[in-house]
Amino acid sequence: MIQSKKLQRRRQVLVVEDQELNRDILGMILEDDYDVLFAENGAIAMEMIQANVQTLSIVLLDLMMPVMDGFEVLRRVKEDEEMRRIPIIVLTAEKSAELQALQMGAADFITKPYDMHEVILARVARIIELSEGRQLIRAAERDPLTNLYNRGFFLEYADQIHRYHPQWRMDAIVINIERFHSVNELNGRAFGNSVLRTLGSAIRDYLAGTDGIACRMEADLFCIYCLHCEDYHALLNYLQRTLNDLSIRVAIRLRMGVCPGDNDGSPAVLFDRARTACNMVRGSYKTHLMVYDEDIRRKELYSQQLLNDLRRAVEEKQFVVFYQPKYDIQCHPPRLNSAEALVRWKHPELGMIPPGDFIPLFEQNGLIHVVDEYVWETAAHQIAVWCGKYGITLPLSVNLSRTEVFDPELEKTLLRLISSNALNAKDLKLEVTESAYTDDSEQLVAVIQRLRDLGFEIEMDDFGSGYSSLNTISSLPIDVLKMDMKFIQNVDEDTRSFRLIELILDIAGYLGVPVVAEGVETAHQMNLLKAAGCDYVQGYYFSRPLPAEEFEKLIIKEIEASKERKS
Repeated sequence: MIQSKKLQRRRQVLVVEDQELNRDILGMILEDDYDVLFAENGAIAMEMIQANVQTLSIVLLDLMMPVMDGFEVLRRVKEDEEMRRIPIIVLTAEKSAELQALQMGAADFITKPYDMHEVILARVARIIELSEGRQLIRAAERDPLTNLYNRGFFLEYADQIHRYHPQWRMDAIVINIERFHSVNELNGRAFGNSVLRTLGSAIRDYLAGTDGIACRMEADLFCIYCLHCEDYHALLNYLQRTLNDLSIRVAIRLRMGVCPGDNDGSPAVLFDRARTACNMVRGSYKTHLMVYDEDIRRKELYSQQLLNDLRRAVEEKQFVVFYQPKYDIQCHPPRLNSAEALVRWKHPELGMIPPGDFIPLFEQNGLIHVVDEYVWETAAHQIAVWCGKYGITLPLSVNLSRTEVFDPELEKTLLRLISSNALNAKDLKLEVTESAYTDDSEQLVAVIQRLRDLGFEIEMDDFGSGYSSLNTISSLPIDVLKMDMKFIQNVDEDTRSFRLIELILDIAGYLGVPVVAEGVETAHQMNLLKAAGCDYVQGYYFSRPLPAEEFEKLIIKEIEASKERKS
């Protein structure tokens, strides 16, 4: 069996020595293991280092030479980013020069005369090995695009700073590029990479000469760990100006979150907080810098408690479903037509929690389906209870979030609720916000159409708050338009708001679907809507959202009124 030989690359060594005899001695010692180059003074050495900067593994440098001495070579090599990677062993017979050379960046020294050949070979091999090891680590620890640290090494070095310098007050900074994916898509990945490189270079320049470190954490997310500063607007403005100069035709907007350091905060905790602060200004046109403070911390702890308590809240039925009636106003007097199921959270420690506190939070964290399905169960059961108790079926509207639309078990879940409560599909109306439709998802439209085919009625909620075009609206599977309450709030004193209401009613007429106006609070608003042709009204003019037992009074009242009309 023929075994292949392991090829070993011969390292290249430059010997810089003005004495020919010394050059010959060092060449004899090294030539069996290395490819050896020679220079007789510092000036020639600099030319050879520059010519062989990619291949040189080490330089053996005499300090005392004519034309240019070794100290000048050390200084010039240290100032050059490419040459400084090459380790230098100084050659000297003067003990006093060794310390100065080491302080200037020399890796080691060899004393004259060169009589200990094995020691010289061992030192050269050790320094080359250490240097190549450092270069491998540097290659692994750096993001190749920006030359900043990568995530793993950055966090390790930040921990070391925190561990060995606990007296330093270090701040955590998170920088993100707003809508960077759009920058890539519109201008190409090459331009996007130039943005990242430019930002990385600007961050390196900012940290030059400081004890701060930085990394490209992921994609367009950058982190800086540096000594405390009172005003980070200057840094944000500097980085923003740098990117503005990159291209006058492309708008690139940065946002920044800062968590001021304290002696107790580990880097991981500080960066979690800084990222929270950075996310709080996402999409903002006014504020691009947020500093994490006690108020944000309280909100974060509050949000985390709500997230932690969600499952227990469902198990213990802490969520309470309220019902707000919808009235048909195109008859006299207006008649109870249906209702919307609205969830409230009666927390055992925090009391009644407003929906605005937990619904957006659960939507952001992908947990809204837990609450929505609880409401579906409760509402379907309530329809059945009222039907058995009063002999009428009162349809209830429930929210259907975008995340649930993509649940493969959605149809089975809804059909199970209908079947187990002996209802018809049209008794449980499904509300989908206009913004969900404007995401232009073919899958969403297909699922909604299948639900309609099963008999469910679909209400487009908050219509007018999004950006649906008439062409898009005409092709969407919907049965009811729910007008956003913002139009109603200004209708008393703003004629333009009323014209918009009329326009929405015209659109509904074109589509052949009824309109529900939300947020109606006064008789004047109700009469305007009635005269304009609005079909249904929901709001405090008729009733606030009510718990089931109070809502039953409206059902009883409607039953009695119906009997009077018949008599």
